[in-house]
Amino acid sequence: MLLKKGDKKVNVRHLQDKLNIKADGHFGPLTEKAVVKYQLSNGLTVTGMVDSDMWVLLFNKPYDEDLGIDEDTDASLNYFTTNYDQLIHKHYLPEGEYIKGPIKNEYIFLHHTAGNANPYRCIDHWGRDKRGRIATEFVLGGINHRNGDDEYNGVMVQAFPEGGQAFHLGKTKSGWMNRHSVGLEICAMGYLDNELKTYVGSTCQSEQVIELKEPFRGYLNYHKYSDEQIKATEKWIRYVGERDGIDIRVGLQKYIKAYGPVKGFGFQMSACLGEVKGLLTHTNVRKDKSDCYPDPNLVDMILSL
Repeated sequence: MLLKKGDKKVNVRHLQDKLNIKADGHFGPLTEKAVVKYQLSNGLTVTGMVDSDMWVLLFNKPYDEDLGIDEDTDASLNYFTTNYDQLIHKHYLPEGEYIKGPIKNEYIFLHHTAGNANPYRCIDHWGRDKRGRIATEFVLGGINHRNGDDEYNGVMVQAFPEGGQAFHLGKTKSGWMNRHSVGLEICAMGYLDNELKTYVGSTCQSEQVIELKEPFRGYLNYHKYSDEQIKATEKWIRYVGERDGIDIRVGLQKYIKAYGPVKGFGFQMSACLGEVKGLLTHTNVRKDKSDCYPDPNLVDMILSL
């Protein structure tokens, strides 16, 4: 099969365009349903997956990995692929919900949403709320903590154009850092109580729970960052570090090596003052936050950079 449920490729977008459904580049349940409908309507074997016969019928040409589209020159595309082979979707906030650039970033920050697994819903919420220009440039989809739905797991979405800015750190001792940092929100619920309930009272599936060896910000249990999220975050860090000229080995990696994971993810006054220009997490500059926490897989990834 050429394309199937779970695929996240440029050609999934082309398929979705042809089937007249939302083109987000992720082959999820809605795409599968549209494929089945097309197969039924055209006398094809109904599998919910795209084979060469269906592709040729749709496009009148053999399957090609990129259909010959030059993403660098087609500004109308609502996605792009980085040098690290990462597909990033564009789902921009309304004008007025972010600051137009160009603004030079000097810091990279990791967050988690403490909310829904759907990155598009997260951005849409920012666009509707009354808090002003509060957002991160990127949001990474995850797994629904209640039912395991992984439709958006690993899907990276850009909330406003490169060079733009929004506020995502809150109260720190450096206004400059708040205005010159790029952030990623990882869709995850965050800390869990002893009954594996989130801060809103919903129960997290046991297979999605990580128990730390020692408490972080008062909690041992957290909603685990998925393997796809860890992989996508690594690619994103490398891409943004290269794009914005930021040394990704300065900051969090050095803190972990010096103090261990728990203290390394903890508050650092030098970071809060804006003196450390590199890769950081929200907890490095805020004592009242728990994003991100030292998930062992995240720690290993940071150390491997």
